[in-house]
Amino acid sequence: MQEGTTLARHSIASGRRAYSASPRVTGKRGCHRAEYDKSPVGNRVAAVAVVAGAFVTSIGAANGLDADATRIIPLAAGTDLAAALAADDVASASEAQIRTVHAVEPGLEAAKLMRSEALLARQHVDQAIRHASDAYNARQAELKRRQEAAAAEQARVAAAQAEEQARIAAEEAARRPKAVKPAEGAFTSGFGARWGTTHYGVDIANAIGTPILSAMSGVVVEAGPASGFGLWVRVQHEDGTITVYGHVNEILVAQGQQVRAGEQIATMGNRGQSTGPHLHFEVWVGGSQKIDPIGWLGERGINL
Repeated sequence: MQEGTTLARHSIASGRRAYSASPRVTGKRGCHRAEYDKSPVGNRVAAVAVVAGAFVTSIGAANGLDADATRIIPLAAGTDLAAALAADDVASASEAQIRTVHAVEPGLEAAKLMRSEALLARQHVDQAIRHASDAYNARQAELKRRQEAAAAEQARVAAAQAEEQARIAAEEAARRPKAVKPAEGAFTSGFGARWGTTHYGVDIANAIGTPILSAMSGVVVEAGPASGFGLWVRVQHEDGTITVYGHVNEILVAQGQQVRAGEQIATMGNRGQSTGPHLHFEVWVGGSQKIDPIGWLGERGINL
């Protein structure tokens, strides 16, 4: 009883379980202590050990310790009692194992899965929209670049064409004579007195329909009927001089029209006070002073 009480106190003080070591076989019987010839534990000793264990357990409960912390295996007990108590501990430990149970709620899990799939689908849609937007912007930028390039090319071609036209016009102007003979035909009458009046021009006779040309470049200031001439055309040139073309059969220009030197403006006719188809040609210096056309044409290299 003294030995069991001492072991109980030692277990309570240490807060641990006390287990006896495996007995050594040294002779007839195995035991924990050094006594070799100790007699087997009797019924009274086993009862005392059990009572001591119960006493220690009650003390541990009174001091706030759990049952496992206060349970002991009496060292004075035999191997049979220790084995029985150890087997009891193993069974208690097996029963005390913690079991984890995972509860599954199908509705909640399905909702979570659907929400996850919706987020993933939304990410895919956003990526597709972003990709399509980037591709559209790239196509628009490329289209704009091509349009700008086409416009620049058109402008370049137009500028080149305009430059070429200007060059051709300049070459034509350079080749074009400053003055030309107003019509082909026979010189029949000059400037001066004739039949008791003054003849203020020269006559060039030819068939009806013979082309009449502007003697110099200028602007048509009048084209239509005229007293004594039937029909006439008057052209004013850059220096203010006006040339007159009378007795024409057909007028081919209009008032205000720009004409070049040598450009056809009418056809020869026999209208008005005329003795036959011819061109009556006059020169008005400053727009009013009538001079002999022979000298004016001669100054410009034209001979009748």
